[in-house]
Amino acid sequence: MSDLFCQKNLTKLRLVLALIGVTTLMACGPRAGHPVGEPFDPFEQENRQVHEFNKSIDRALVRPAGKGYSSAVPDDVEILVGRFSFNLSIPQSVVNNALRGNMKGATEDLYRFVVNTTIGMGGLFDPASELNMPKPTEADFGMTLHAWGVPQGAYVELPLLGPSTERDAVGKFVDLFTNPLSYVLPSPEKYIGTAASVSSRLSDRGRFADTFDSILYDSADSYAQARSLWLQKRKFELEGSGGDAYLDPYDSPYEDPYDE
Repeated sequence: MSDLFCQKNLTKLRLVLALIGVTTLMACGPRAGHPVGEPFDPFEQENRQVHEFNKSIDRALVRPAGKGYSSAVPDDVEILVGRFSFNLSIPQSVVNNALRGNMKGATEDLYRFVVNTTIGMGGLFDPASELNMPKPTEADFGMTLHAWGVPQGAYVELPLLGPSTERDAVGKFVDLFTNPLSYVLPSPEKYIGTAASVSSRLSDRGRFADTFDSILYDSADSYAQARSLWLQKRKFELEGSGGDAYLDPYDSPYEDPYDE
């Protein structure tokens, strides 16, 4: 059993390393003649087709499900589910902060996860903030690749997952394997985090419906609007602000549970 476990994880590691190599080669491709400051979108025609597919899924399924969920579930419960989901994502941030060399952030996130998981009943409550522990330093594998110097590459829109770049598309895939909880929890408990994440996203879609609808259905060019907003958001996540705080139109309508 132990040998089989090791073989499976070795196969995953080889696949991840291969994807990183391919991403680096693709992202370093030619950009001759590309205007400075403009989105690098050589796959725009294909991206727009995927965008229309994503809009059709949102219109038929995600939007009504989000509104229904938000209407049926009390606000306090939605907030608890959001906290619970976020807490289960922290171990992944611990791993990525460590991979980026940010051991301070990794250690602080680990302490917060332990405190909120134990005293905070799995993350439903936030005693870590009451103890004045540092706010979490969220990190995904796309950020790790950025820290390692992998170029961003072209803008892409992924089916169901939405806006991304070549680098972040690989990061999203690798993130499927970098949460330690998926290796230590048995089935079906290992899927609780996924269910909580889906519930949290449905909640955001319902409660933040006006903003999402204005981007997807009210703008003259929803593809260009979504692309611009997402690239701004990602740039802020990777580099931080040089001045005023960035107002994220995709952010949750709820108060940040870690705001003091």
